[in-house]
Amino acid sequence: MALVETRYGGMDVEPLGSGRDLVLLHSLLTDRSAFDAVAPALARERRVWRVNLPGYGRSAPGGTTIEDLADRVAAALEALRLPGDTDVLGNGLGGFVAAALAVRHGHRLDRLVLVDCLASFPEAGKEPLRALARTVRAQGMGAALDTAVRRMFPQGYIEAHPDVVGERKEALRRMDPGTFSTLCLALTQVDLAPELGRIQNRALVLAGELDQTTPPQLVRRLADGIAGARFALVPGCGHCPQIEKPEAFLAAVGAFLPAAKAG
Repeated sequence: MALVETRYGGMDVEPLGSGRDLVLLHSLLTDRSAFDAVAPALARERRVWRVNLPGYGRSAPGGTTIEDLADRVAAALEALRLPGDTDVLGNGLGGFVAAALAVRHGHRLDRLVLVDCLASFPEAGKEPLRALARTVRAQGMGAALDTAVRRMFPQGYIEAHPDVVGERKEALRRMDPGTFSTLCLALTQVDLAPELGRIQNRALVLAGELDQTTPPQLVRRLADGIAGARFALVPGCGHCPQIEKPEAFLAAVGAFLPAAKAG
């Protein structure tokens, strides 16, 4: 575990393995522990960097827009001296940040994997985020845990995996309510659609077939806006395939990312 100092403050990152660099960015509803089930497999041939986004873990809070977060991640890549062939994968909020990173700092990365994220939320998708922000501001994180879990997982998965649900609730409970509400509102304001044409990175866009938070038909529109992007569904899965369907997630990501062992 390392706290990397940047001009924006510290960024909490955890490296694992060796080889070609891969940066993992988590969703709004999790922290970097969301990748625990897949990081060891990814690290067999790569140096995997699990990042706590600003305001999560020991990472300094800051920024009110998705673009702000992308600039902070870019500063961390610079501080870590990661090469230009670094690949970046983001899920949910982390996917929005990864897409903005490719728009604003595309020279700092090679391949891009965007998992269950959009160019922007439609109006119907913004109100639940505003409601989450209001709830945590008024009542604290505990009042939002059940809603958050339902945004992450289909009901069948929730009923079948109470242990995983409990772990996710406890991780989210530790989040600062002010930071969480700010990020909820940042997601209602972002619109990357006009900028997607600037992304030159090779991209894979994944969507959970059962995801109601970022529905697959809308995720496909994100893929359509990025030149040459591949789109794939993760069958029978909700918003976080690295937790819910780790084998399918690893198969899709492994087929797209080049593997290069340290030499």
